Amino acid sequence: MVAAAAAYSVASPWWLAPAAEPREELLGRTRKVRLPSRRRRRSSSGNAMAVAVYPGEAIAEKRTSHTKERRVVVTGMGVETTLGNDPDTFYNNLLEGVSGISEIEAFDCAAYPTRIAGEIKSFSTDGWVAPKLAKRMDKFMLYLLCAGKKALANGGMSEEVMSQLDKAKCGVLIGSAMGGMKVFSDSVEALMVSYRKMNPFCVPFASTNMGSAMLAMDLGWMGPNYSISTACATSNYCILNAANHIIRGEVDVMLSGGSDACIIPIGLGGFIACRALSQRNNEPARASRPWDTDRDGFVMGEGAGVLLLEELEHAKQRGATIYAEFLGGSFTSDAYHITEPHPEGKGVTLCIEKALSQAGITKEDVNYVNAHATSTPAGDLKEYQALARIFGQNPQLKVNSTKSMIGHLLGASGAVEAVAAIQAIRTGWVHPNINLENPDKSVDVNILVGQKKERLDVKVALSNSFGFGGHNSCILFAPYH
Repeated sequence: MVAAAAAYSVASPWWLAPAAEPREELLGRTRKVRLPSRRRRRSSSGNAMAVAVYPGEAIAEKRTSHTKERRVVVTGMGVETTLGNDPDTFYNNLLEGVSGISEIEAFDCAAYPTRIAGEIKSFSTDGWVAPKLAKRMDKFMLYLLCAGKKALANGGMSEEVMSQLDKAKCGVLIGSAMGGMKVFSDSVEALMVSYRKMNPFCVPFASTNMGSAMLAMDLGWMGPNYSISTACATSNYCILNAANHIIRGEVDVMLSGGSDACIIPIGLGGFIACRALSQRNNEPARASRPWDTDRDGFVMGEGAGVLLLEELEHAKQRGATIYAEFLGGSFTSDAYHITEPHPEGKGVTLCIEKALSQAGITKEDVNYVNAHATSTPAGDLKEYQALARIFGQNPQLKVNSTKSMIGHLLGASGAVEAVAAIQAIRTGWVHPNINLENPDKSVDVNILVGQKKERLDVKVALSNSFGFGGHNSCILFAPYH
């Protein structure tokens, strides 16, 4: 489904403009729609683009009038991370360059070649999850439930406000890359004794969808409720799909993001077997070092991030604080390799270009990128090269990697990094790339944020997440005006 861009000049980005012109969506036939000259998207003719095929124009008019003004804003944020369990503490630690990487304490990993991770040492469900459920659930679900409810609290969703919501117009779309690995692993061990010893909650609480489902049950929200699992791109897929539910008029409010808790023997062992992890055990805080010549793999992390997405008019009517506007995003597939990025970065480049086109903005509008950059030899450079190809002529561009301080949160990484991007918009500061001591010779240090925080008036923030299987995802945020 393709919509023609609204007619705004480059000098006046669409999110600063007055009311948008109706988008054309045609039913029954393909029709060419001429675009504004300076914001024209590329097409085979150079002057027009083909718009998708649907049957009948009357339906198109109704649908266009229903959705043309629907904008999506972020009104709440919730996190569970090794650097804090609220957005401000988390971001202040990022700005100060605090590392959340340390030796693993949850289990004995002395025999493992990697013994460090971004492990949450202190976590409490008090006041957020019923004690009975807290004892049974996998930690990925507990992180998810707490981050989701904290996003509501952060968004001013008091009991009174919640009671007035149309629950059929509220949904939950929070994913996980790995799901309940601890519950499943414990059940496998129990099965070695007898199936009678297995946890009766093994199947439901190991499923990636169940965290999202349990939160919806707790809130009584009856709108769209599901999860998406696309490895480390999971959160971005969830956020963009949640926003699309709002844009289409199906809901007014969505909780969206990701959660993972894989710092357990099978999780650590599995990534070691992939030869993906850093082995800098003697210097945990210096182990995650995106774009540095001495990087030797990523560092596992855990936690959750959840955004409260809301239709603009709905948010305004209840007097919500608007942290940022969600502009759009995109997905692509490398269609190349199970774990390795495409050698020419084609999928990443296509994903970013599609995201800009879908949001109706130019590459000059973007001046901040929260990169996927995991601290792997190949991945960091392929992403950087794609960014340089697209944004390289922008002297104001700044790029950083949140993973330098918290490690790689797998399916939760995109949502937690989206919170970092939104906080950069709010505060006017972008956090450092710690451990960038000897930048790779292939990167431009003028583009990368250094080892100290930097001032930046963020116009548009791009947040990237890529996953095993060649899943590429990009989402865009901007200040709300």
